[in-house]
Amino acid sequence: MAGGRERILRRRIKSVQSTKKITKAMELISASRIVKAQQRVAAARPYAEQITAVIGNLAAGGAGLTSPLLQPRDEVRTVAYVVITSDRGLAGAYNGNVIRTAERAAIAAQATGKQTRFVVVGKKAETYFRFRHLPVEIAWHGMTDTPTYEDARTIAAFVTERFESGEYDEVNIVYTQFLSIGTQRVVERRFMPLDPTTLETAAGGGPAADYEFEPNPNQILERLLPRYAEARLFAALLDASASEHASRQRAMKSATDNAEELITKLTRVMNRARQDSITTEIMEIIGGAESLAQGENDPEELIINHVNALDPFAPAHPPHDRHPHHIAGASS
Repeated sequence: MAGGRERILRRRIKSVQSTKKITKAMELISASRIVKAQQRVAAARPYAEQITAVIGNLAAGGAGLTSPLLQPRDEVRTVAYVVITSDRGLAGAYNGNVIRTAERAAIAAQATGKQTRFVVVGKKAETYFRFRHLPVEIAWHGMTDTPTYEDARTIAAFVTERFESGEYDEVNIVYTQFLSIGTQRVVERRFMPLDPTTLETAAGGGPAADYEFEPNPNQILERLLPRYAEARLFAALLDASASEHASRQRAMKSATDNAEELITKLTRVMNRARQDSITTEIMEIIGGAESLAQGENDPEELIINHVNALDPFAPAHPPHDRHPHHIAGASS
């Protein structure tokens, strides 16, 4: 019985060791991808800052800010949520936190009589919303790991078209903002209409009066606002990608540590089971020997004889030298 338990524990330890190898490899892969994701976030930041500053200078230089992307609706009837999650799991609470935030925001909007729509990036959010029979307008896959600017342009074009046509009265974006390797937070921000107050102050008090625009500021602004929306969405995708890798790295490290702890505990249990098995066998031998030794003058000799009987190399009838001084051929 103890031997069977020991075999079960050995198989379980081997299984946990195999799992540990997988989680350790995934941890190292995610750690290497975090660095690349951080570099991409840092590389995209200057473009976003410069286009924001240019739009701010346009606003200060006389642009009327009358673009449909800047005009809030008199009555908000439909709110769309751009929800950015991952295509793969094993990332801890990364996907769950984003989905819960988006769902709560949608429930709050519905409580005020508004309709809600979901524009989804990542398989995890799509699977959840479709399972809950929530209205998913469109879903994109395969871009959450290493998003490109073309991906952001595709999503922004879809959302912009529906906002300008009046199908969406307001668009919010829900994603995980990357602050550091150890800190990420889920944020919900308004995506459309764009905030004109932010654009007017984007120039930072620079000498806007010294700029001359050709063609006029309104035409330039009309062309730059879609690029500004794309830049904002691209920054959100990069933040989400870096956050995903950071969350997966932490989750896999925790899984590896738990596997190591489980292996240690199972090894102790297996050693204890082996010791119990050995002790049981010894007690059985001793108990059998004592029962056979009842009524004998020398029980120790009987135990030795019993052990020798189990030895295949021991002679069946040990010789007894009763006459050590007998000489062959001598007369009696």
